Amino acid sequence: MTRGRTNGHGLGARTAATAAVGLLALATLATGCKVERVGAPEPTTLPTRTSPRPTDDAKPGSTPASPAASPPRTPGARPSPPPSTLMAVGDRSTRVRELQARLRQIGHFGRSPTGYYGATTVASVRSFQGRRGLPRTGRTDTVTWERLLAMTRRPTSGELDPPAAGAEAAKPDARCLQGRVLCVDKNTRTLSWMIDGSVLSSMDVRFGSQYTPTREGTFSVYWKSRHHVSTLYGSPMPYAMFFSGGQAVHYSPDFAARGYDGASHGCVNVRDEGKIASLFGQVRSGDKVVIHR
Repeated sequence: MTRGRTNGHGLGARTAATAAVGLLALATLATGCKVERVGAPEPTTLPTRTSPRPTDDAKPGSTPASPAASPPRTPGARPSPPPSTLMAVGDRSTRVRELQARLRQIGHFGRSPTGYYGATTVASVRSFQGRRGLPRTGRTDTVTWERLLAMTRRPTSGELDPPAAGAEAAKPDARCLQGRVLCVDKNTRTLSWMIDGSVLSSMDVRFGSQYTPTREGTFSVYWKSRHHVSTLYGSPMPYAMFFSGGQAVHYSPDFAARGYDGASHGCVNVRDEGKIASLFGQVRSGDKVVIHR
């Protein structure tokens, strides 16, 4: 009887213990606690290191500072444009005449001004440019012109339009003393426009070569042609005043450019276009032409 009561008591004790454990588990779930395994390592969270913000006065060994912003780029000065050309080969104007007169004042142009920019003027401008340390282009640009203006004075009317060399000193041929005459002197290489012995204008002229000589004697103007072109040579003969066959007094661009280095085919060449243009307007058909030595 005693043994039976003991077994019953033990069974009751275990049943009570089991019930207690169940109540404990329900209490834990109700409070929200986390059930952890016994002996599990405690989780750790490493703090994140934030690098210090670099400063402009960072010392060696510290975090290098960001490169400073580049200063705004200043555009460089533009190169100066080349000087403008004011006068060059082939130009014909009163300004070219002034250029020649000014060059003549300082010994760079050895002839009377013509107003035509030819080979002689190119050589004179190059000479001037070379002496002044300027590029020897032969063209009159703004720099060359300003330098020349600073070294010379304004030309007088006599310097701009001087009488032809020897025109006043040479005694006119007797045939030139009466009436309206184109008096051409081969010795002085001048043409004088005369009325009743008075010289109204004079100009430089050149003649034909030994193979095509200019005829000498007394003639008369029988035809005037303002824009004439030679039918034999195809060359221009502006302001042509014919006096003997195909020979005429006329303007010659070649004479203006090359001077006495060339010759005509027998005509009387005038190198000053302004003077021959004025003369062409005054001379009439029938006026006398005297060519002499």
